[in-house]
Amino acid sequence: MEMIETLPAPLMVDYGILSGLFQYPEYESHKAKIKHIHAYLLQCHPEAADVMNAFMEYMKVTGIEEMQELYLRSFDVQAITTLDIGFVLFGEDYKRGKLLVHLNQEHARAGNSCGTELSDHLPNLLNLLSKMTDYEMRYEIAVRLIMPAVEKMIAEFSTEKIQKKDAVYKKHLKVLLENSGNYRTIYQTILETLFIALKRDFLYVTENYEDLIKNAGNSDDRSFFGPRQEAPQVYEHDFAHNIESEMLTDK
Repeated sequence: MEMIETLPAPLMVDYGILSGLFQYPEYESHKAKIKHIHAYLLQCHPEAADVMNAFMEYMKVTGIEEMQELYLRSFDVQAITTLDIGFVLFGEDYKRGKLLVHLNQEHARAGNSCGTELSDHLPNLLNLLSKMTDYEMRYEIAVRLIMPAVEKMIAEFSTEKIQKKDAVYKKHLKVLLENSGNYRTIYQTILETLFIALKRDFLYVTENYEDLIKNAGNSDDRSFFGPRQEAPQVYEHDFAHNIESEMLTDK
């Protein structure tokens, strides 16, 4: 096969759109946004859309105030996990501070506003992926930062871990915990939806997590995680064929 100039692989999903899955459900219109995202995924990534079905059923039977409370219990106030990726990976370690500096630079390069949140906030990073023109850095942020963190976040929704956290606050949050019922872990499905989309776009292979965290922040160059991974190459002649092959494999 004759090789021609390689091109950055187009993303199959617009992560700027998917960032809406992790926004606080402030108004009733949030439900319409989630429905739009689900319809979008049905067109471009049916497998990810299928994982969202449970959340769509949850929205049908849940008022916006209950959604707000469960969102906070999932991601904010004494939550199951947090949407701040750097904290998920490093906690209060100084390396998170170094990561925030690196990410601030990448957001600035891409012209991506972080609003009132920090640069490692998951919706900000998803918006960043959709705007980056540096393909190798985009690949590194996805594979060595976002995806390991999302994997860890999904694991935090285990029944045992949730029961331990809820036991501490059951006295004060009894009504909320009773009302949430079977939907206590519903935001896990949203994280899984994102992870499935990322896996297809970035060909994720789990690295040695402990080594990755240990060595992070030791480099002074742009790469926070040390030597940058070589992103997969895509050849123009084969791109359409590769997409068809992936879709057949998924089926």
